[in-house]
Amino acid sequence: MNSHPKPPTEDHEKGPFVTITINNTPRQIHRGRATVAEIKALGAVPVADELEEVVNGKLTPLPDDGAVTIKGGEVFISHPRDSGSS
Repeated sequence: MNSHPKPPTEDHEKGPFVTITINNTPRQIHRGRATVAEIKALGAVPVADELEEVVNGKLTPLPDDGAVTIKGGEVFISHPRDSGSS
């Protein structure tokens, strides 16, 4: 009999949860709209840090009050904000 259970990695990107990377650490998040605050919380990113998304090989700053659409495979990097007025 060939009734093997599917490995979880085989179809996790098709389910409601997908994998994103925050500061080189894979994290599971619900597919769909996620606020920048939710992504920071998931990745244990300090609220004061800036969060950027890697889009086509370039860092794209995300506003603290913004949101992104999560499809799976997104990569986010955080860093302390530049010293300047914000």
